[in-house]
Amino acid sequence: MILLPGLGSIGCGSSAKPGMGGTGGGAGAAGTGGAAGGAAGTSGGAGSGGTGATSGTAGTGATAGGGGSGGAAGQSGSRSCTNPTHVLPLNPSNAQDGITLGGFYVDTDTWNVAGYSVTQTMYVCDYNNWYVVAKMDNASGDGAVKTYPNVHKDFNAAPAISSFSVISSSFGHAGPHVGIYEFAYDIWLNGVASNGSTEVMIWTDNFNQVPSGSVQETVTFDGRSYKVYKSGSYIAFVDTSNVTAGTLNLLTFFNHIISKGWIPSTSTLGAIDYGVELVSTNGMDATFVVNDFSLTTN
Repeated sequence: MILLPGLGSIGCGSSAKPGMGGTGGGAGAAGTGGAAGGAAGTSGGAGSGGTGATSGTAGTGATAGGGGSGGAAGQSGSRSCTNPTHVLPLNPSNAQDGITLGGFYVDTDTWNVAGYSVTQTMYVCDYNNWYVVAKMDNASGDGAVKTYPNVHKDFNAAPAISSFSVISSSFGHAGPHVGIYEFAYDIWLNGVASNGSTEVMIWTDNFNQVPSGSVQETVTFDGRSYKVYKSGSYIAFVDTSNVTAGTLNLLTFFNHIISKGWIPSTSTLGAIDYGVELVSTNGMDATFVVNDFSLTTN
């Protein structure tokens, strides 16, 4: 479990990530939440760094997890990015190293590798077409998320959720079914990892991972069912049956949270990310693919 100053408990799968980088790329301001606050990417204009967490452990329920039945390490199924134009290795001096493409920031987000044995390289063809080869384990048994390679959009003007008539996103991915991970949206409302902000995750494909908090309810949106976990200002919608591609009406999720009284009706949008939270690959190379991503707002 991660503690952010003024936020209380933020849970597993909880990225509670440092500086989300900015969609503009270049060095962002260090986060105010702790030493892990990140700079942004290496290309493009100045990005906005978020606030950082000082501790790195994540979920309380994940265990070492044996290899699954879905494929050998280093393989993940369909991978359309066969000639990557950008290769982003783990950068110890910049946890938020990445590149701006098509108005989105593709982020290595190795925010919690300190103290763990982790290798990761990101291969990028476009913001919606990339893959990651990573190696790590859960030998400590703490279930800590080490990295969250992702594509994201920052809303630096903090528009009100009520000002949107449409916020929808498509996604597509493939995972290796080894270790512990989940593909998920990581969305920040009312700021980005700052005092008073709320982190909303939507887990689309979960392999051996467990969210923080307790189950509040089960809801159904557009024919899909989600268990809703909550721990302080961390909320996770976990699809009850894994799905590897689809389109989500994100505005429906936000309006539901408002209707529950968990955030005020005046809440604002800070950032929308999609990627994979990595806890373990059972100590072997494994490949994680994102082969579709879009975001539509109006």
